[in-house]
Amino acid sequence: MSAAGPGGGPGSVVDVAISRLKRRIETGEFAPGHRLPPEAVLAGELELSRPSLREAVRALAMAGVLDVRRGDGTFVTDLRPERLLSAIGSFLDLAQDTALDEMLECRKVLEPGATALAATRMDEAALDALLERIERMRTLQDPGELVREDLAFHRDIVASTGNRTLESLVSSVSNRTARARIWRALVKSDVLAWTHQQHMDIYTALRARDSLGAFAAASRHVSDVENWVRARLDAVRDGTEGPGTDVPGAAEGAGAAGAPADGP
Repeated sequence: MSAAGPGGGPGSVVDVAISRLKRRIETGEFAPGHRLPPEAVLAGELELSRPSLREAVRALAMAGVLDVRRGDGTFVTDLRPERLLSAIGSFLDLAQDTALDEMLECRKVLEPGATALAATRMDEAALDALLERIERMRTLQDPGELVREDLAFHRDIVASTGNRTLESLVSSVSNRTARARIWRALVKSDVLAWTHQQHMDIYTALRARDSLGAFAAASRHVSDVENWVRARLDAVRDGTEGPGTDVPGAAEGAGAAGAPADGP
């Protein structure tokens, strides 16, 4: 069954319902925190069947746009970027192992740009704290602890941009690669020295307020990790990787690290 969409084009009745609801939210008629009219009333106003409206509300709730409170009603959320982008993360959590390649590629696109932006905005106190974190990381031996501390290193850099949308995007992607980076820390013998040097390169560029240098250092860092993991993925898929080196799934990243965002 199909119906004409708001703009006259064809689309499913649920697509039409979603579009009509979104239009009211986008125009401000249903503002953040607004309680939607009862289902029967709203369905009549939007010229929709109640089942179609119900499906549209369910979809927008999954997207972080609406909040369905049982016994209280349906409300428009605060529509903050981090809320909406966390919904993207929940879908990414469903990714299978084969999606790890794409997660790593997304990280390579997002993180260097965020680091370059941080070079123009990071204050002295944040830079001092970043250096302390790097030195603390150098004393760690346990791969899990190393990754957890490293997660915070990258998270602090992106947070210093002051761009919450960018911060949420980077976090949504990097969470899904954390377990693969723990795997790398377990297998690669020189990971501690390697991580320390590349993080020092990033820090030096940030301290110098060198956006281009920060972009280049972060690109090298992320690309090296991506290349190493891709090589191991190919070896496992080809059956040439040795025992005890199973590739962790992207969907399990955050849980394995015990903390969100980035890593070696």
